[in-house]
Amino acid sequence: MEWHTRAETRRLLAMMSDVNRAKLDAARGAKRKLVGAIYKRTRFDESGRKVQRAEIRFDDVAGCLRTPAGGSSRQTIMIVEGKKVRSRLLSPREAARLMGLPEEYALPNNYNEAYHVAGDGVAVPVVRFLAHHIFEPILASAIAEQKAA
Repeated sequence: MEWHTRAETRRLLAMMSDVNRAKLDAARGAKRKLVGAIYKRTRFDESGRKVQRAEIRFDDVAGCLRTPAGGSSRQTIMIVEGKKVRSRLLSPREAARLMGLPEEYALPNNYNEAYHVAGDGVAVPVVRFLAHHIFEPILASAIAEQKAA
């Protein structure tokens, strides 16, 4: 994936509220490289106007992956190494990994189409868990009842 220009990264930083700038400042003071996930959201400012904000988190949790349609934003990655700050869009392959898709899963070549595969979906490990612990036992019980009848 291609890194944002310095101007694009500065624009993201300017979209942060004081709370999110404090998170970034704390990351800058860390003695190690930190990876943050940014998601753009519409929030009300101090005067009650809607403004777009860049919200960052450094807790190793990715926010909701949404399809890049209808105005939804795509997640942005921010790498902080001391004073050096870089940003870029989350790649479609990274989104697929977050959703539990295998490396060999063929993604479309177009960014939006590939990101759409993972966005608004349910992660594969979650589906496996639900199938094993809920759906398969229900189905097994229903089949047993049919055989007994």
